[in-house]
Amino acid sequence: MSLLEVRGLTKRYERFTLDHVSFSLEPGRIMGFIGRNGAGKSTTMKTMLNLVHKDAGEVWINGRDFTKNETLCKGEIGFVMGEFDCYKKSTLKTITEVTKRFYPSWDEDAYRGYLKRFRLEEDKKVSELSAGMKVKYALALELSHNALLLILDEPTSGLDPVSRDDLLDVFRTVIEDRTRSILFSTHIISDLEKCADDITYIHGGKILATCDVESFRNAYLLVSGDREWLDALKPILVGYKPNAFGFTGLIRAENRDRVQGLKTAPADLESIMIYTEQEGEHEQTAL
Repeated sequence: MSLLEVRGLTKRYERFTLDHVSFSLEPGRIMGFIGRNGAGKSTTMKTMLNLVHKDAGEVWINGRDFTKNETLCKGEIGFVMGEFDCYKKSTLKTITEVTKRFYPSWDEDAYRGYLKRFRLEEDKKVSELSAGMKVKYALALELSHNALLLILDEPTSGLDPVSRDDLLDVFRTVIEDRTRSILFSTHIISDLEKCADDITYIHGGKILATCDVESFRNAYLLVSGDREWLDALKPILVGYKPNAFGFTGLIRAENRDRVQGLKTAPADLESIMIYTEQEGEHEQTAL
């Protein structure tokens, strides 16, 4: 059974529509949620959690309809939106004492364990924490009420490479028991290469692809050649960039037979996103 199922989620604004977004996440997996600024990542997360009223669609958490079981479902979700930056003058101890009153399932032993693991000191004020430590504290709070699903909006944004790498190690540790899952949005594609099991790619409010990382990569190939090939290949190029030696572009793997004689190479996540975003119009890619 999926821990998270999003079915046809729709939200209409005057100039933007979140258009029948659907994807699912199994227990024990990390899903990277990618797309350029304004693609609908944050809108999807907020609409999923009823922080923004949806126009259509369903969200199921651990086999329960979120709309009909919102309080119960929210008790099983941990939501971290960027850096924890509220109550700057309060100590962690004060914030924790208030927070745990809202969760009957609060596990004090687990909380103490996360404090130790993340090297957090309760007498520190929020303003005294580094950006990475703020994210770890927010995670400690959510994990200590036994959240099964962590939904994280740009958790590594603004962190230095060492702090990001440390946080990604924490993500892998969190899902080790195969009962929890993580959905996190990011613009830092190298983070996905290190820890994501699955990818969901959104563009202009529509899902282009949702699948495991390997299948996503294998669906595309990088191709390069002389300029004389360009006009003939444009119909099958997802995107391309001319250069001094000719061009480099992206094709879908099923078109490999049409580029015989040209140089090809496996596509990485960043290249797929860069070339895909050059397209004017897209259709959902079933992978």
